[in-house]
Amino acid sequence: MQDTHIIPFDKSRRHGRGATANPDGRFEIAERDFIDDGWGTAEQNDTDRLKTTVTMERPKSIISRNMSPDLPFDRSVNAYRGCEHGCIYCYARPSHGYMNLSAGLDFESKLFAKPNAAELLASEISRPAYQCKPIALGTNTDPYQPIEKKLGITREIIELLAETRHPFTITTKSDLVLRDLDLLAPLAKDNLVSVGISVTTLDKKLARIMEPRASAPHKRLEAIETLSRAGVRTSVLASPMIPGLNDHELERILMEARAMGARSAVYLLLRLPRDVAGLFENWLLENFPDRAAKVMKLVRSTRDGKDYDAEFGKRMVGTGPYAALINKRFRLACQQLDFEGSRYDLATDLFLKPGRDTRQMDLF
Repeated sequence: MQDTHIIPFDKSRRHGRGATANPDGRFEIAERDFIDDGWGTAEQNDTDRLKTTVTMERPKSIISRNMSPDLPFDRSVNAYRGCEHGCIYCYARPSHGYMNLSAGLDFESKLFAKPNAAELLASEISRPAYQCKPIALGTNTDPYQPIEKKLGITREIIELLAETRHPFTITTKSDLVLRDLDLLAPLAKDNLVSVGISVTTLDKKLARIMEPRASAPHKRLEAIETLSRAGVRTSVLASPMIPGLNDHELERILMEARAMGARSAVYLLLRLPRDVAGLFENWLLENFPDRAAKVMKLVRSTRDGKDYDAEFGKRMVGTGPYAALINKRFRLACQQLDFEGSRYDLATDLFLKPGRDTRQMDLF
């Protein structure tokens, strides 16, 4: 059922955004609705287009660790909170609740940046007990979202990882990753980096309304080609697959990416944790009213009748006949296209702790 408490945000003000609403965060004790009182204040206060704001925060640590059996990595670094790409399906949206903000439009317009990320990372990987394993960049929010072009925090992180010969992976929907090709290409020669480009759809119109500020699909495919030609191991992430909306494109996405040089592939089924379910359904009702009910019915058929099932082993691929069919199609396509396996089998034996002096007896 649709969450009737989600009230659409004025369409003219949210042009270029993914979410259609901005419901209160799940930790808020009060729920607020905007009501026109008839005195003209609505027109005075509700005319400007929603703008992006960036708040600088200085966390005390930067490496996030997980013990999930569903993930091929145990540590990640996120330079930003929130993501201006505005992907309506983003499973990270509920994390904005911890900032007393909405998983809706707040998530894509009220962003947080961590300018001391590289400094913190240097400190954490310098510790005597630190054991080197690949660090995943872009697991919660995109490391190459639009504000990265100005702030360059991801660039600073990569410069540190390059200096210390620390292996890492990148996941992004942006061709801005090509800006850092001068760093990535040399690292790729020593098997220290792998890049995953997410291609959700090849339909430009669908991409524009589903992930409005991410690079266009053809730009992502071109990024795969450029990275691959430069010797960077590149994979395609056909994610998320949304039953009844974009899952029919699965094979074509894989074929196009393989033709551009992608060496491995991953897919994930649509995930709708917490606030995302209501936001996604409202987005469907506004943009695809003719098929919204069908899509949600198919989605729930892959989640035991629910919007989402967070159980390990199920949350990434779902259950039931429809989910099994998507999985089978993916595996068959990968076999036919001769995709390789893991992109996380990177070199860890070249790591040098920050500040380590490799010279010998210079003082004598």
